[in-house]
Amino acid sequence: MSIRINSDAFPPGDPIPVRYTQDGANTSPPLRWSNVPAGTEELALICEDPDAPRAEPFVHWVVYHISPDADGLPEGIPQQPLPHHPPEVRGVAQGENSKHDLGYDGPSPPPGHGVHHYHFRLYALDRPLQVDAKLDSKALIASMSGHILDTGELVGTYERPA
Repeated sequence: MSIRINSDAFPPGDPIPVRYTQDGANTSPPLRWSNVPAGTEELALICEDPDAPRAEPFVHWVVYHISPDADGLPEGIPQQPLPHHPPEVRGVAQGENSKHDLGYDGPSPPPGHGVHHYHFRLYALDRPLQVDAKLDSKALIASMSGHILDTGELVGTYERPA
């Protein structure tokens, strides 16, 4: 992974501030990236929690149709399939999280379940995706198959006391 992804809200491996969780404002965190490979035609992002007590990771955010010229996503993207503001997100599509809602769904691990890890994974694609809005992560991953040039990952943590 050579794409670098970070956030002004939390350093890699550190706790995600309450503001970006369901215990706070449930606002999507700001993300920034660099080292996107040449030839990238589109970017996509999936945030998931593999520590969730279920068979598959809990998906918190699915974003795609991100311009290859974008250097990040701003804080607080509205929970809409095709957000029109802030201006940096025009053209971006958001899919379904594991709650079957559209857009960002912040951390909310079971109380006393320990520290959960939230993986914000960015994908650089060699072609624009020919898909509609409202995809879930499985459909997005299937549509990206064979077209991923590179990835980058930022991991934050969150824990709720018992």
